[in-house]
Amino acid sequence: MPGENFQRHIISEINRVVLGKSQQVEQALICLASAGHLLIEDIPGMGKTTLAKTLAKVFGLAFKRVQFTNDLLPADITGMNVFDTTTQAFRFHPGPVFSQILLADEINRAPPKTQSALLEAMEELQVTVDGQSHRLEPPFSVIATQNPLEMAGTYPLPESQMDRFMMRIPLGYPAPEAERALLERKHRDPEVQTLGSPEKLLEIQQQTREIHVSDTVLDLVQQLLRQTREPGRFVHGLSPRAGQQLLRAAQARAWWQTRDFVIPEDLQQVFPAVAGHRLIAASMEQDVQQNLEEMALALPTTA
Repeated sequence: MPGENFQRHIISEINRVVLGKSQQVEQALICLASAGHLLIEDIPGMGKTTLAKTLAKVFGLAFKRVQFTNDLLPADITGMNVFDTTTQAFRFHPGPVFSQILLADEINRAPPKTQSALLEAMEELQVTVDGQSHRLEPPFSVIATQNPLEMAGTYPLPESQMDRFMMRIPLGYPAPEAERALLERKHRDPEVQTLGSPEKLLEIQQQTREIHVSDTVLDLVQQLLRQTREPGRFVHGLSPRAGQQLLRAAQARAWWQTRDFVIPEDLQQVFPAVAGHRLIAASMEQDVQQNLEEMALALPTTA
């Protein structure tokens, strides 16, 4: 496992560009170290794209951005077969999904058919065009930004697609001191230093899988899953796959904290971001995020 200096330098470099968002930066790095996909939800102009580009740059990852609009077609994402007059045969022309970080900007402005073009890539690391499958090489992560559903021209993501995202985070307004620093910048963004590489990220993703998980922590994961399935709390509880992703995120947080084992605090910190977009309140009076935060805080602090 890289020493503490590596983790600290990565986090510091991103925080130097994305000001006043240390918790969101940590969660984004957790998602990336887990080989997961991230959904960032907030109003335009809050720094969603800046965070995605900075994550790619600091690890030296190939980055592509797609602006989702209501006339975007699935082939605009996956690619298409183009007839080559020289060879008199069709040749596959890869789309922007063939990258290492794909920024799906304002994903909920595209209609459902286009949104679903990402499902296969996110789940199986491949796309199928005209019956032929094309592999995506790891590392590969989708970072999607989403505008609040009450904004005009948005299409809600179906449950099947929401479940493909390991975590969902809001950015929120910056603190006054961070906003002042943004206003005082002479240039839009400072230059990001590349500190890692695609190979290093793959190594990190493997190391996070090897972080030790005790039986006590597994008991706590199952406790959280059971609580979401209690009648009257949510329409449907969390699935076993959500439980697996919760555990992976907790392992990744332990890695960023330079530990080789998971503690309950890791579960507390990642649970709302892993579970919130997968659950629907059973009644209008209930607040999903507040409910999840209360469940997380109720966990014991030692294992």
